[in-house]
Parts: sequence; structure tokens; C-alpha cells
Amino acid sequence: MKRTLTMLLTLVLLFVCAFGAWAEEEDEENYETGDASLDLVRNEDEIGEKELLVVSFGTSFNDSRRLTIGGIEKAIDEAVEDYSVRRAFTAQIIIDHVERRDGVHIDNVEEALERAVANGVKILVVQPTHLMHGFEYDELIEVLAGYADAFEQIVVAEPLLTSEDDFDRVADIMIDVVKDYDDGKTAIVYMGHGTEHEYNKVYAQMQDVLSAKGAENYFIGTVEAEPSIDTVLEAIADKGYTRVVLRDMMVVCGDHANNDMAGDEEDSWKSIFTAAGYEVECVLEGLGQVPEIQQIYVEHALSAIAQAE
Repeated sequence: MKRTLTMLLTLVLLFVCAFGAWAEEEDEENYETGDASLDLVRNEDEIGEKELLVVSFGTSFNDSRRLTIGGIEKAIDEAVEDYSVRRAFTAQIIIDHVERRDGVHIDNVEEALERAVANGVKILVVQPTHLMHGFEYDELIEVLAGYADAFEQIVVAEPLLTSEDDFDRVADIMIDVVKDYDDGKTAIVYMGHGTEHEYNKVYAQMQDVLSAKGAENYFIGTVEAEPSIDTVLEAIADKGYTRVVLRDMMVVCGDHANNDMAGDEEDSWKSIFTAAGYEVECVLEGLGQVPEIQQIYVEHALSAIAQAE
């Protein structure tokens, strides 16, 4: 009897823990991210011998995914000929979350590559939507290396910020998309993700490019590396700014932008700048939905196709 009671109590505890974990997950996403059915997942079969696989980290924010990653894929699809454009995400946690919540399956990189093999693809061009050559890019290259003998040719295109021309053009775009907020008393602050990878240097490099263009009131910080928000706060202090406009320097407008940047919690960037005495306005739009940014990815994809041919 005692053993039976112990087993029952154990089962009850397991149920409570499982329910608590589920409830916590549900509570964490108590906001509307848009209709997943409007997004084009691009995982169809029978696609021919040439494929252009667009690889992204991914996001569970449905509207942003459609406008940013989907926007880049659409722009590439409209620009290339004889290539079937397909999608893969590197973040399995996002793939699983979207499938569990919305019933929509997005291929991870291995699934997309196996699908390409099964479809008889001979020439594979891969376009990462990553911002830089970071850990995600390195891992992608490692996975592709395992499929070197599965295709006649694999060509990997460059991420967004690669050449000096890329930096120059993206800086101009970053200035242009928020120019209406630039009134002389506003600090324009871009939030980047940040990484421990050596290519975290792209944020400092972009800051230098912005400064060289005379955009002295434009600042870049990162969530997980340097420059940090404290670095930005110090940089804008005592310069007469009364307002801070926050915008994410990320391809998608996902969790970091909506919560770490624009959330109402006391540790969000919006709350921190507000507590510092600034009027704060957030612009929730990923770089990937800007047509001029999409065009840079298109050009990178076309350059890779030219290498393949």
C-alpha cells in the first residue's frame, strides 16, 4: 500500500511539473505573432536539377518571418532563372516551436539537403541570410561539407555584411530608414545580437562607417556582446539628446526586438533608456523586410550562381 501511494505521488508530481512547464511556455508567448498560413515554407519536391537554398536562423514570429525571410526568398526567386528557391532554418528550437504551435513544418538544413538529394538536384547554391560570418555560418559550412559528394557542385553565397561595399550600402540604408526621426535631438540606436565569434567586429566596423558618413547620432549596441547597452548609454550621455529611437540591427524582428528591445520588463532596452530620462520610441521592423537589403542578398545569390555556371 505504501509503495502504491509513493508511486501515485510520483505520478502526480510528474504531471504537475509537466503542466507547469507547458503553462510557463504558454505564458511566455502571450502575444499575437501573425498568421503562419500566409508564409510560404518552400519545401516542395520535384524541383529540377538546380536549387537555391536560402538558409536562415529563423524566427517564430509569423508576420516577421513572412516579411523578412520570406521577403528575401521572394526577391531572390523573382531574380533568378532556372533555380528552384527553397528554405531551411538552422534553429531547431524555432522549427519545433512553429510546428507545435502552428502545425507548420520548416526544414532544417539536413532535411533540406536530403530533400535536394532525393529530388535529384545536381547544382546547389546556398544563400545564408545571416548578418555575418559567425558561428551559424561556420556550422552551415560544416554541414555542407558532409554533402560534398551528393551534388555535382555546391556554391555558398556571402552573408549580408561581407565586402566594404556591403557595409557602405547597409549603412546608407540604416540611415535612410529612420531619417524621419532624425531631428537633431534624437539618438538613433540600433540593437544587434552580438556574438563571441571574432566577427562580432562587424558592429564596431559599422559604427565607424556610420561615423564616417557624418551620422554621429547613430549608435550600435548588442544584446549579448560588445558594444553593450551600457556602452551606448555612456556614448549618448551629456550630448543633449532628449529622445532615443530604437531599431533592431537584425534580419528578422523576432524575440530580441519585441522583448529585449521593446518589451515592458524593467531590463528591456526601452525601459532602461526611459529610466535614464529619455523619451523612447521603438521601430519594430527587421532589416530583411527592407527592399534595398533584399537586393543585396539578391546580388550575392546571383554572384554565387555565376560561380556555379
